[in-house]
Amino acid sequence: MSSSSNSSERKRLYDDMAPLHLTPLWEVLHALVPPQPTSKAQAALWRYDELRPYLLRSGEVISAEEAVRRVLILENPGLTGQSRITPSLYAGLQLILPGEIAPSHRHTQTALRFVVEGQGAYTAVEGERATMSEGDFIITPNWGWHDHGSDVAEPVVWLDGLDIPMLQFFEAGFAENGDASRQAVVHAEGRSGARWGHNLAPLRETLRDGNASPIFSYPYSRSRESLDYLERHEPLDLWDGFKLRYINPATGGWPMPTMGTFLQRLPRGFDGAPWRQTDGAVFSVVEGSGEVEITVDTQRATSLVLKRSDERRERHSISCRSVKIEVKKESNLRQATNPHAKRRLLRRDRSFRACCNALVGEVEDYLCCVSCRRTWREFCYPERDIQR
Repeated sequence: MSSSSNSSERKRLYDDMAPLHLTPLWEVLHALVPPQPTSKAQAALWRYDELRPYLLRSGEVISAEEAVRRVLILENPGLTGQSRITPSLYAGLQLILPGEIAPSHRHTQTALRFVVEGQGAYTAVEGERATMSEGDFIITPNWGWHDHGSDVAEPVVWLDGLDIPMLQFFEAGFAENGDASRQAVVHAEGRSGARWGHNLAPLRETLRDGNASPIFSYPYSRSRESLDYLERHEPLDLWDGFKLRYINPATGGWPMPTMGTFLQRLPRGFDGAPWRQTDGAVFSVVEGSGEVEITVDTQRATSLVLKRSDERRERHSISCRSVKIEVKKESNLRQATNPHAKRRLLRRDRSFRACCNALVGEVEDYLCCVSCRRTWREFCYPERDIQR
């Protein structure tokens, strides 16, 4: 059979079976099962000082009550019109002005808040309030009643992160409005932290469905103490500096089943080694400044960066101590399918100089010299090179 006749027979086959809604896999197989991850998302930077005037202007043209949630969406430039910051994450900056209430509602999407500016506003979740301060991490479990309000004299802004794209994929997104703008407060503030936040747990308590953390407020003041201790007493990680993940104290897993969250400190003088991953990630700077270098590779999903004020950070270069919060897509689906990959890379420059002029390899997951067995940390970042 000639090539031209074979081509015409195939086309005839496709046309004949189209009314039965059949299509040939072999025509799309490589697109459905590509040899490498691909993503339309782009690396992007938002400077808070540039965004803040627009947030305040939004407060002049619409109230929190009318908007329900007065948020400016951080939309990935490669995903225009899709209201997402990465293919699997939504993010936006929400503003509450003095005396306002963002009315009570609940939805199937899971939400998180990282407080960017101000203090004294509150979030109420399932009958308990938490007062917000800069750097605090607060979660709203899916289908949990929540509202926000402020009785202080200054605007308060936080970063919203939701798993909206994932719920859209499963066509499972919906919401319900409360009967009143504020839900009834039935628990004293700090109740969930007192019951679960001190390496203790109630003897008898039925946890809500969904594997969400029973703690919904993680104060930055306490988390920062842990980073301070690590910087004083623990060895530095060449890729991440000092990095901790937020946890659900009831399970040891993530606070939310669909998003992973981290807190990270990059000390003064830190010049991080490069790494790559298939996860999309969002970074929000709490304090400090530095630089970020992101290489966009069309063969793998790009990282996405959100920055506050003058910070930029994958390879890190830090001139003064910096703390940032990271959120990325995590889920039980990932545990089932394991689509995640992360690789730490060697950087062939002066910071990764040869030790004993010998080869350097991976031994038990630690990069070390095969001659004297010194680790990268011991000869690349001696203590005198890191200013604390």
